[in-house]
Amino acid sequence: MTKPRQTVAIVGAGIGGLTAALAFARNGAEVFVFEQANELKEVGAGLQVTPNGLRALQALGLTNEIAKASIPADAVVPIDAMTGNPVTRFDLKPQSPRYRFFHRASLQALLGRAAQAAGAKIKLGVRVTAVSPEGLLQTSKGPQKADIVVGADGIHSVIRQFCDPDAVAAKFTGQVAWRGVVPIDDTPGEAQIWMAPKRHVVTYPLRDGLLNVVAVQERETWAAEGWNHADDPQNLQSVFADCAPALSDILARLDKPKLWGLFRHPVAENWHKGAIALLGDAAHPTLPFLAQGANLAIEDAYVLARCCDEKATIRDAFVKYQGLRRDRVVRAIEAANTNAKNYHLSGFKRQVAFMGLKTLGAMAPNAFLGRLGWLYDHDVTA
Repeated sequence: MTKPRQTVAIVGAGIGGLTAALAFARNGAEVFVFEQANELKEVGAGLQVTPNGLRALQALGLTNEIAKASIPADAVVPIDAMTGNPVTRFDLKPQSPRYRFFHRASLQALLGRAAQAAGAKIKLGVRVTAVSPEGLLQTSKGPQKADIVVGADGIHSVIRQFCDPDAVAAKFTGQVAWRGVVPIDDTPGEAQIWMAPKRHVVTYPLRDGLLNVVAVQERETWAAEGWNHADDPQNLQSVFADCAPALSDILARLDKPKLWGLFRHPVAENWHKGAIALLGDAAHPTLPFLAQGANLAIEDAYVLARCCDEKATIRDAFVKYQGLRRDRVVRAIEAANTNAKNYHLSGFKRQVAFMGLKTLGAMAPNAFLGRLGWLYDHDVTA
């Protein structure tokens, strides 16, 4: 017996929401995406899509588009930010598919085009204010009904409160971050991690001659959460003023940095209720120290759509989805939390860590990928 065609309402047109729109549409669902912004324009700058996320995107038929919109990553290079000297180099070229660097806007546009080509309808300028377990949405354009409602509305999710109303409040980590891009003539295809006591900077290239920059500092005074709070570039430059000239030169060109506070959010206990399911940051926000925020959202979207296609009931699909995803997400978030500490070591601990990295790079160059095999080798399409 053929299942009736499902109507799916997705709240949020970010990376996770648009991946879900494409996946559900490819499975034959009638898909509507509600986005409160008036244009499909991603805030932020670059993102790293690792092999685990790329497998899902390739399975959705985007292999050629991915190659055109991104840069393949050659290596991860930890650097002593105080001297500017590389500590070691971990080769990424043996991976398949190759780790890649995207501008967020490019990946969002790619996914939006593909979702619409598959039949999904993207409704801009529509704010969702409430949803019932029966799938009735209250929006700024009037009520909407759907068989399935997907909350992909990010770290400040409106939809999460209807699935997980007793969630513990987020806590400030004691870290803030700046983000932006700078023009650059030529740079290797590397993710460079500039490590200094109580702070670090990550840089990697994007298409069109840009370098993505994310700088993190430990401090007691907190900043608001979100990516779009402007800050004086001199504040950023002063934090890293004692670092190597090569890093100072990069930061001196970042004339419009965005500042945000880093908060630790609990993973939602309940990812679904009635017709509602959560994915990505709406279910499990993560700190940006393992480059997995977008990748986990992409994985969620693919698995959720597949479960809804394969299971006889929506409840069975949602139970299967959360069962497949939650433990993996928790492990990834814990790994990101650990990186936040390791990048900021000082004194003797820093010297020992650098010696360990040098030894690892020289004696076991494949150990870096092996240690993260549980993350990068995972295939949600299998």
